[in-house]
Amino acid sequence: MLLAFFQLGRVISPNLWGWLADHTAKRSYWIKVTALAGALFFIYSFCAESFLQILFVMMAMSIFTSSTIPLMESLTLSHLSTNKGDFSYSKIRVWGSIGFICAAVIMGYCIDFLGIGTLIIALLLIQFFIYFQSLRIPEHNAVSLTTIRRPIFDVIRNPEVIAIIIGCTLMVSSHGLLYNFYSIYLKTFDYSSMVIGALWAAGVVCEIIIFLLMPKILKFLDLKQVILVSLILAVLRFFLIGLYADTLWVLVFAQTLHAATFGSFHVASVQIIEYFFNKEHHARGQSLYNSITYGVGGVVGGILGGVLIEYLGYSATFTLSALLPLAGIAIFYYGLKNYPK
Repeated sequence: MLLAFFQLGRVISPNLWGWLADHTAKRSYWIKVTALAGALFFIYSFCAESFLQILFVMMAMSIFTSSTIPLMESLTLSHLSTNKGDFSYSKIRVWGSIGFICAAVIMGYCIDFLGIGTLIIALLLIQFFIYFQSLRIPEHNAVSLTTIRRPIFDVIRNPEVIAIIIGCTLMVSSHGLLYNFYSIYLKTFDYSSMVIGALWAAGVVCEIIIFLLMPKILKFLDLKQVILVSLILAVLRFFLIGLYADTLWVLVFAQTLHAATFGSFHVASVQIIEYFFNKEHHARGQSLYNSITYGVGGVVGGILGGVLIEYLGYSATFTLSALLPLAGIAIFYYGLKNYPK
């Protein structure tokens, strides 16, 4: 219930902060406000002991910190739109993946030697560090590419935008199953924790490589083609995980496909959302994308995946999850006609 409520906050709150950021044209300011509020509320976690107290802390963290990524991506893309150098979104986003590996490795050692309580201290320090770093983020006033400001609902009602949101949600739903149950699934085959950790690390390393290569890839493929290739490889990945989890080399190959199923797919989908929502709905476009795809998609993948595992087992559930990106292929292929070439 605690994890489900946390995801629920992620569905709702980014859209509020996105609206405030676009309405006031102060995205950097709201990043500072939410980062500081998240850090201050998290202090309460040190004395929270009951279910309701922990729920309060997690909901506060969800409400304030879930907006950081979409607001930062909106601001980053806005800065990059006027940047004349050879710098791309993927070259900045790669540091999120590097941070993920560093955090996993460093915190793994800290928890082993100092206990699980170090996790709470580390999260608090990181949250304050995010706030102090946000003080250095420059504002950027986005200039609309259109002379008439479109209502946000006109953009959302665009059939192509609906196709993008649905297609991305299907892809993330399959990954919701992966993030929640992959490690538990592999434990049923008696893989050691070290091997499982190495498999996760291999996926993130491949993700970093694709982020660095994306500027070159986008010289040969347009965004729609990148998304379609990513979805095709996602079908293959989940099919292999479902049927051949007892074969280690197949799992290693399947993890390398994380470069496409998350890396290239995320870069392309973020930039195509930017294209459709334009400058006047900069922050809300990224917030809507983040809240629906990762919020709703994560909840659906986690909860529905858990139910299916109860009735069908791990192997059948992971195999069936390949149908989600398969449906996404049809939605993107037929639903997305107007896109940046």
